Amino acid sequence: MLRATYIHYPLIFIRPAGTSRGVLEQKPCWFVRLTSEAGTTGIGEVSFIPGLSVEKEEEMEIRLDHICQLISRGEMDPMQPLPSLPGVQFALETAVHDLEAGGERILFRSPFTEGKRGITTNGLIWMGAKPFMISQIREKMHLGFRVLKLKVGALNFSEELDVVRWIRSEFREAELEIRLDANGAWKPLEAPEKMEHFARYSIHSIEQPVASGQWEEMAGLCRDGAIPVALDEELIGVSDPGEMKALLHKINPAYTVLKPGLLGGFSTTSQWIELAETSGTGWWITSALESTIGLNAIAQWTGRKGVTMPQGLGTGALYTNNFSSPLQMRGEQLWFRSGSEWDLDAIKP
Repeated sequence: MLRATYIHYPLIFIRPAGTSRGVLEQKPCWFVRLTSEAGTTGIGEVSFIPGLSVEKEEEMEIRLDHICQLISRGEMDPMQPLPSLPGVQFALETAVHDLEAGGERILFRSPFTEGKRGITTNGLIWMGAKPFMISQIREKMHLGFRVLKLKVGALNFSEELDVVRWIRSEFREAELEIRLDANGAWKPLEAPEKMEHFARYSIHSIEQPVASGQWEEMAGLCRDGAIPVALDEELIGVSDPGEMKALLHKINPAYTVLKPGLLGGFSTTSQWIELAETSGTGWWITSALESTIGLNAIAQWTGRKGVTMPQGLGTGALYTNNFSSPLQMRGEQLWFRSGSEWDLDAIKP
C-alpha cells in the first residue's frame, strides 16, 4: 500500500517576472510524495500558475489532502484521470513514474538521461523596458541561442515593435528565429493589424494572440493572419477527446504549444500530440515555470520523443530556492549530467 503526502513550497523569483497577466514575485507550488511499503519515495510537482491553471489556489490544499488520504487508504489509483485538477494529475503521474523507477528521479530513460544528447531550447525574453529586454537578448545571443521567444502584449505596442525592429537590425532571419507570445492579451479586432506590423520582421509564430475560448476569432486569425498562430492557453482545461479533436479541427492552428504540467500530465499531452500529428499541426513542449523537479520530468519525457525542433524548456534558474539537479544549460541546449546529485533536503519528510 502506498502512503501519499504533500508539502507546500512557494517558489521565490530572483527578480519579478513580467507577463501580460501581470508581474509574478513568487509562484505557488506543492509537491506530492508517494512512498511504498519498502520505503521508496517518488516525488511529483503540482504545476500551477495563478490566473492560468484550472485549479483554484485557495482550494488546492483541501483537494490535495483529500486525494492523499484516499490514496493512502487504497481507495484511489494515483494514475486516475483528474480532469478538474490537471496540475495535480501531472504531479501524481510524475511521482508514480519516479517511484516505479526507484525514486532516483530517472523517470524516462533515453540518450538524454545518459548524457549523450541535449535538447535544443528557445531563449525566453521577459517583458520590461526596452534596455532590459535588449540586455536579455544580447545575453542569449552571446550564449549561442538561435531561437528567441519574446513576451508581448503588456507594454506599449510601439515599444514592443521597436524591440523586434532592433533585433532584426542586428540579426538576420537566417541567424535568429523569433517567436512571439501574446498570452491572449490582444482584442480580436486589433490582433490582425498588430500581427501585420510584426510580420514585417520575419516572425516564426505567435502564441495565443487573443484570449482562449474565442474559437471563431482564433480560427480567422489562423486562416488569414500574417503570422502562423500557435495555441497555448486555448488547450488548458480541455481533456475530453471529442472536444480536443473539435478544437483543433475548428481552429486549425499552425502549431500547438504543449505544457504537460498544465494540461494534465503526459497521458493528456500524448493525446494532443497524436491529434496534432493526425491533423498536420506542428507542436513543441514547454515547461510552465516549474522547479527543477517538474522540469526534470518534462525534459526526460521530451528527450524520449527525439525532438529536433527547439523546445520551450529552461533550467528553472528563476528562483532563489530551487533545487540543485543534474539539469544544465550548455549554450542553447538543455543537458542531463548523469551522476550529478540532487539536493532535496528542503522538502524531505
